[in-house]
Amino acid sequence: MESKQSTLPSDFLWGFATAAYQIEGAVNEDGRAPSIWDTFCKIPGKIAGGGTGDVACDSYHRTHEDIALLKECGSQAYRFSLSWSRIIPLGGRNDLINEKGIQFYQKFVDDLIDAGITPMVTLFHWDLPDELDKRYGGPLNKEEFVADFAHYARVVFEAFRSKVKYWITFNEPWCSSVLGYNNGSFAPGHTSDRTKSAVGDSSTEPWIVGHSLLVAHGAAVKIYRDEFKERDSGEIGITLNGDWAEPWDSENPADVEACDRKIEFAISWFADPIYHGKYPDSMIKQLGDRLPTWTPEDIALVQGSNDFYGMNHYCANFIRAKTGEPDINDVAGNLELLLEDKNGVGVGPITQSPWLRPSAIGFRKLLGWLSERYGYPKIYVTENGTSVLGENDMPLEELLNDEFRVQYFRDYIGAVADAYTHDGVNVRAYMAWSLMDNFEWAEGYETRFGVTFVDYENDQKRIPKKSAKEISRIFDRLIEKA
Repeated sequence: MESKQSTLPSDFLWGFATAAYQIEGAVNEDGRAPSIWDTFCKIPGKIAGGGTGDVACDSYHRTHEDIALLKECGSQAYRFSLSWSRIIPLGGRNDLINEKGIQFYQKFVDDLIDAGITPMVTLFHWDLPDELDKRYGGPLNKEEFVADFAHYARVVFEAFRSKVKYWITFNEPWCSSVLGYNNGSFAPGHTSDRTKSAVGDSSTEPWIVGHSLLVAHGAAVKIYRDEFKERDSGEIGITLNGDWAEPWDSENPADVEACDRKIEFAISWFADPIYHGKYPDSMIKQLGDRLPTWTPEDIALVQGSNDFYGMNHYCANFIRAKTGEPDINDVAGNLELLLEDKNGVGVGPITQSPWLRPSAIGFRKLLGWLSERYGYPKIYVTENGTSVLGENDMPLEELLNDEFRVQYFRDYIGAVADAYTHDGVNVRAYMAWSLMDNFEWAEGYETRFGVTFVDYENDQKRIPKKSAKEISRIFDRLIEKA
């Protein structure tokens, strides 16, 4: 029995998270050029309800409203992403820099700081400038992509100087690699399934893309450390996503072993090169020479390139090992992801998202698993949250009383405190997903993750839900008073 009360340290940083394409809108204003998501959204059938980010939450015109919301929620920090194609519209290192784009973000950062809110800035949240995809295949071309991303990163570091202390290079490279280049459900939509796309090789492209993203991350970190860190005294890392894994049959050694393999294929694919200088053995064994090899120059950039571990996490799964040879297009580690175990016990309650079943104890376990594997790094939880079943169809009064989401945050933030207090996990920050309902990628506007309701029918009006106020109370109870 854990007798000691779970708490969080007095300097724990908490707030909310969003991403540029999901909230900004204004896709054709002030010099911004299309990203791969602008292009992808125009393909019929790719986005639920035919949604696009053309207007989204209209945050480009409402930064003052977003900051007022953050203040109302008691938020200490705000994690948001920059639109690369707003800053360098065509994306490349020899292309024009758009001063209006830079000025927009500079003013936003200044306004956040004036409001007492700490900015946490993501350089890349999936919205590659479309021109770079057309020009050379984006991250399919490592040399070109790394050079262009490094240039973009330097432009941004120079623009914000010491005002930004927390930098994230890439958000969830697993999603860019697998959803973008294996099953084709995310931009740019590459897949071997010719009923879905005319281009793509699901068996090779995800591994090429993942490798490029890692090297680009390393290159940007080197630039920051060599040219800016001493002057600006900030931190930089990458954000990786992944869910906890429990065996479908806890008495079957193959299922137990497959749980580690599932996490390795989802998270360690990116974290092992950063912390251990190599890809996981389980991936090398299954993928062979389809997994790119590390040059000495590239691994020198990547190994040790995190000042903190950025962690996005939502849920858990039961894992059942497959027998026989893995499919050529398999990206999971030759296993099944299930929502019930052998005895029919569910992972957790049903949400609006088919993939998301809450399991707060799984969060605590994953925090421990990662800490043990990677030498107890400083962890910033950069996304965590839930959708609510049927929320989009509820009467407003019922929707605003989002007790399900409130309970999710109580349980999950409580799990963070348990991991910190009892498991030796060095978790120092938490950003809830999301500040407001927004464009949920392939799910369009049918799924809501926000603590604030956005009325898309009536001028993007924002109305805080119960969860918007409750998160500050949860942290107020848990954070030790200095």
